[in-house]
Amino acid sequence: MKKTFTILFFFVTLFLFAQQDSAFTTGEFFKFRIHYGLVNAGYATLEVKEAVRNNKKVHHVVGHGYTVGMAKLFFKVEDDYQSMFDKETGKPYQFLRKIDEGGYTKNQEGFFNQTKNTVLVKDYKNKTEKTLSVTENVQDIVSSFYYLRNHPKINKMSVGEAIVIDMFFDDEVYKFKLKFLGREDISTKFGTVPTLIFRPYVQSGRVFKEQESLTVWISDDDNKVPVRIKASLAVGSLKADLEGFKGLQNSFKVKVKK
Repeated sequence: MKKTFTILFFFVTLFLFAQQDSAFTTGEFFKFRIHYGLVNAGYATLEVKEAVRNNKKVHHVVGHGYTVGMAKLFFKVEDDYQSMFDKETGKPYQFLRKIDEGGYTKNQEGFFNQTKNTVLVKDYKNKTEKTLSVTENVQDIVSSFYYLRNHPKINKMSVGEAIVIDMFFDDEVYKFKLKFLGREDISTKFGTVPTLIFRPYVQSGRVFKEQESLTVWISDDDNKVPVRIKASLAVGSLKADLEGFKGLQNSFKVKVKK
């Protein structure tokens, strides 16, 4: 249960992103409610800001995930994920990962050199730093999904087809695969929303294991907003539902409003 809760927070942070301005703009904000049935477990928020790096305006995304109530007593989560990336290419310049998940903590910052295909990782907890080699078009955990949300294939995929990208996480490059499952109209607090259904896979390794327990519903419109994320458990499921939003670049498509 604890592991699944952490994974869910991880993917909530992921699935709110895009590469080009047609899908998002500065000021976009989302809030998600994470729950087990009617019981609130926590919330996650993400906001697109603007920053200046090397005299150039860049996108700066700030993500925050945290538990509340009894869930906080059972398994405290306080996560801060940030990324700065190029407005035109979507390539990351810098990332921040500062987390506390049930006592497991990390405080890292990474600086990408896209010319040399390296990343300098500073570990503030252990007071170390190291330079690692990465693949040519690697993304960080946040910039990955700005890229995916506006991927040119996203509206043209057949059921069973997948998009694969390289993602840098925990000092390693992973193959991240997003598989298309189909379309579905789902009931939300905003009304009936047409969605695209995806299943994320991460290459098995030291941190992740491939599994099919996670499903993501993304709005079938120009925003590609994650409307629901569900992690299947042995008994029931843990869900993250879109609770609120503002600053969308495009109209939010709702078939039947509440």
